[in-house]
Amino acid sequence: MAQISLTFPDGNARSYDAGVTPAEVAASISTSLAKKAISATVNGAHWDLQWPIDSDAAIAIHTMKDEEQANELIRHDLAHVMARAVQEIWPDTKVTIGPVIENGWYYDFDRAEPFTPEDLGTIEKKMKEIINKRDAVRTVVWERDRAIQHYTDNNEPYKVELIESIPGDEPLRMYWHGDWQDLCRGPHLQHTGQLPGDAFKLMSIAGAYWRGDSDRAMLQRIYGVAFTGKEKLKAHLHMLEEAAKRDHRKLGREMNLFHMQEEAPGQIFWHPNGWKIYTTLQDYMRRMQDRDGYVEVNTPQVVDRKLWEASGHWDKYQENMFIVEVDEDHAREKAVNALKPMNCPCHVQVFNQGLKSYRDLPLRMAEFGSCARYEPSGALHGIMRVRGFTQDDGHIFCSEDQIESETAKFIAFLSKVYADLGFHDWTIKLSTRPEKRIGSDESWDLVEKALGDACKAAGYEYELLEGEGAFYGPKLEFTLTDAIGRNWQCGTLQVDPNLPERLDANFIGQDGSKHRPFMLHRATLGSFERFIGILIEEHAGKLPFWLAPRQVVVASITSDADDYVNEVVETLRAAGVRAEADIRNEKINYKVREHSVGKVPVILAVGHREVEERTVSVRRLGEKQTKVEALDAVTKALAVEATPPDLL
Repeated sequence: MAQISLTFPDGNARSYDAGVTPAEVAASISTSLAKKAISATVNGAHWDLQWPIDSDAAIAIHTMKDEEQANELIRHDLAHVMARAVQEIWPDTKVTIGPVIENGWYYDFDRAEPFTPEDLGTIEKKMKEIINKRDAVRTVVWERDRAIQHYTDNNEPYKVELIESIPGDEPLRMYWHGDWQDLCRGPHLQHTGQLPGDAFKLMSIAGAYWRGDSDRAMLQRIYGVAFTGKEKLKAHLHMLEEAAKRDHRKLGREMNLFHMQEEAPGQIFWHPNGWKIYTTLQDYMRRMQDRDGYVEVNTPQVVDRKLWEASGHWDKYQENMFIVEVDEDHAREKAVNALKPMNCPCHVQVFNQGLKSYRDLPLRMAEFGSCARYEPSGALHGIMRVRGFTQDDGHIFCSEDQIESETAKFIAFLSKVYADLGFHDWTIKLSTRPEKRIGSDESWDLVEKALGDACKAAGYEYELLEGEGAFYGPKLEFTLTDAIGRNWQCGTLQVDPNLPERLDANFIGQDGSKHRPFMLHRATLGSFERFIGILIEEHAGKLPFWLAPRQVVVASITSDADDYVNEVVETLRAAGVRAEADIRNEKINYKVREHSVGKVPVILAVGHREVEERTVSVRRLGEKQTKVEALDAVTKALAVEATPPDLL
């Protein structure tokens, strides 16, 4: 029999018979590894222990300690076990697909009766019974005709349709979990007993059209989450509980920040409190950008399709654009315009006005640009995913040899902004050249190195995302980690030589001839709407004092203190603190409770004693204790807290 060579992660190689499986490889190393093995990586592909290896390869054997591979297998197997459990309980249910998703899986079912939340507990119980049976998992490859006949005989039309959509030369792999069988690419565990029965939970039920087509059958989708151990599941469920408490939509109602309604889908009605956050944040960003050498511009929201055609967006992005047709002076043919989905082509138009010299570079141009993008209604999510939004957009026009220094400068800028807003935990990802691209390898080498060196010069490491850059240039992505461990990709910096070329931007170089500038698309917050949602959830509504829309409420304990309440409010306002009076004829405990729900950072209570002594009783959000302080001292302290960090 032919021999093959398998190379292990430590560099050592061994010879095996062609067709050897990873399970046999693990057994050849040690009995303990054979027992612990769950899968392998073969030449970079995740490999089932039962699959044969027919040629020389690099191999790594995985156990449950390998978190990435273990989670994939656990979640994939549980999808199958759940489908098996459903069909054992309700045999007439038809199965479709059950992919792994972040933190878990889902499976879509065709069942006449709707699943109920109580059914999830019944399914979980049956799943644990299946896990305890420790049924073997087997895999074979079938011919298409055999597979179609099998699913036809078993009245599984969705599986038949799936097979018919698979390319003819692709092998059809069948998996059995005990006596239950499914069409699946794999890999899977070796028996159901390898699944951690105490580390999964079924979460919810939702409707889903078959293959995402609203003209097809509405199926029932069951979601589950799973991890390698019960402590990880417990931590995840705690995170979800925290996320529910922090949900910006819930807090937005409680704090009276904004609302949304069906007459303007994906667009926000900002209330005074929410708009105060928005404008305070925008004023801060304006000052920071001005300090960092940006010139601020403002460009039209409705632009003729000719510009979008010239920029390339009409061909690549039209389905996400809102089209506006105008009957110009009753012409026979309507003029076609679009609401701008991004600001970059308009910024090039500003750059193109007047002759530019190398002495004008780098030119840092910024705009709080209002954009509109069509998002499917199902993708909309509060103020996090909307159709109308404003970006803290910026474009740096520079020469090739300025890319590194401008990138380092931007990273330092972004770092200061994030720190001021309470985010200290963030990472950088560098997306490099894709297979299909424009430009020479030498230019890509130079620009990719410039971005990497800029990160290091700014004191940050980065994760490499090979092949994930745009066709015209590499990109940096800046991802925040919030207080409960969720990641939010916010800032970006994209190198672009393409748009200046398409829109004929140039500058006069030292040699007196025309040169194309590079364009660095950069955003720090991204969209204001989404970032405010992130801020609300990060701080659970308890925003930093300088950002809080309602900073202080001065509440009367008795009506005799009303005049002093108003005096305190005026004193605080004069010191730059957002203060308001509450002199309603309500008990002080009621007032404190109401304003605490509204996340007012400081409540100053005023009664007879405070009037006589010119003091206030200070209660801070989240603290049970109050303390009496002199009005002058409180005013000075709160005035400092109310000052934005860039002005301290």
